[in-house]
Amino acid sequence: MKTAMSIKEISSKLMTIKEPDDLFLLACREDGRKGVADLVSKWQRAYDKEQQVKNTFMEMTEFERQLRKQGYSILAGIDEVGRGPLAGPVVTSAVILPETFYLPGLNDSKKIPESKREQFYERICKEAISIGVGIVHSEVIDDINIYQATKKAMIAAVNDLSELPDHLLIDAMELDVPMPQLSLIKGDARSISISAASIIAKVTRDRMMKDYGVKYPEYGFEKHMGYGTSQHIEALDKHGLTPWHRRSFAPVKEIAARTKE
Repeated sequence: MKTAMSIKEISSKLMTIKEPDDLFLLACREDGRKGVADLVSKWQRAYDKEQQVKNTFMEMTEFERQLRKQGYSILAGIDEVGRGPLAGPVVTSAVILPETFYLPGLNDSKKIPESKREQFYERICKEAISIGVGIVHSEVIDDINIYQATKKAMIAAVNDLSELPDHLLIDAMELDVPMPQLSLIKGDARSISISAASIIAKVTRDRMMKDYGVKYPEYGFEKHMGYGTSQHIEALDKHGLTPWHRRSFAPVKEIAARTKE
């Protein structure tokens, strides 16, 4: 049965509908017009996508929920960004979220577009109980290797927290610290605490690399964030090394030896 509203009016009204059992939506399903049927299908697709995002978020709270059942209450997620680049620091973050934290779409920072990542960063900073950041620069990475530098930065991030956590959730690492910990492979896509730490670390490091890009515009740090792109390698060959390059990493090591830097 055709409703009295125009398709344009129905389109506007459907934007306000939140639940599939809404009486107006049910009436639209009975409307015989193809345009209305298309609008209903569009609404359903958006609703299904939203539900999937919400379900994914709830799945990512499972480790936190299990730890709270065991009596832990101050849970810190820890992640790193920048193990692979040829230049710049390795940056880590430790984040303690409140039990009621809710941010559908939270995921591994690399899977989130930059604009949304910045929004998530602001939201996490606003609502987190505590945030710690650890930064280890290239000269230390060259001295102790990237694996040890990452652990050093993670411990620094934990020590930077304003509250002492009683349990850690870490992305694929184990730390020499006195509190219990859970190491999760691909943890930034499996735990909201680790994912939040991934966002903080990624945005923090990207902002640093953009600053380096202003100081050394010929290298394009603001585009590749220090990773070994063709543009970056060409700039290294042409201009040599900056203070931010990791001299123990190939091909930086070879270029340094060739130019005696």
